[in-house]
Amino acid sequence: MEWDEAMGLALAEASAALATGDVPVGAVVLSPAGAVLGAGRNVREAEQDVTGHAEVVALRAAARASGDWQLVGCTLVVTLEPCTMCAGALVQARIARLVFGAWDEKAGAVGSLWDVVRDRRLNHRPEVYPGVRRAECAKLLTDFFAGRR
Repeated sequence: MEWDEAMGLALAEASAALATGDVPVGAVVLSPAGAVLGAGRNVREAEQDVTGHAEVVALRAAARASGDWQLVGCTLVVTLEPCTMCAGALVQARIARLVFGAWDEKAGAVGSLWDVVRDRRLNHRPEVYPGVRRAECAKLLTDFFAGRR
């Protein structure tokens, strides 16, 4: 399946995070039919919230929109490989598919450092589609951190 358009929405969310000085990561949750249920960007700096990662923000919005915290059949599209917190949250939400752009060699929990979402000890394991628009997602992050050094 092609995920370029949905990743474009996630990239737009990531770019919006720049205005608040947050790390530019964006995410969208798609319904089983492909409609956007929720969107989010990093808001840790903007809201002084340690859990303000794009994935968590998008999952919360999708749960509110659907009226159910269990997002069965939904797809999470995010610009950066999820960390352990976010990987755990998407497993708990029963996300069917995870689509991400750039790998996170320092904190990734979908294959880089850990592989939380495919741990056979868990009762739910989403399908994983890595590397969608990887270069664009990585450049946004590289440019952000280069400007901070």
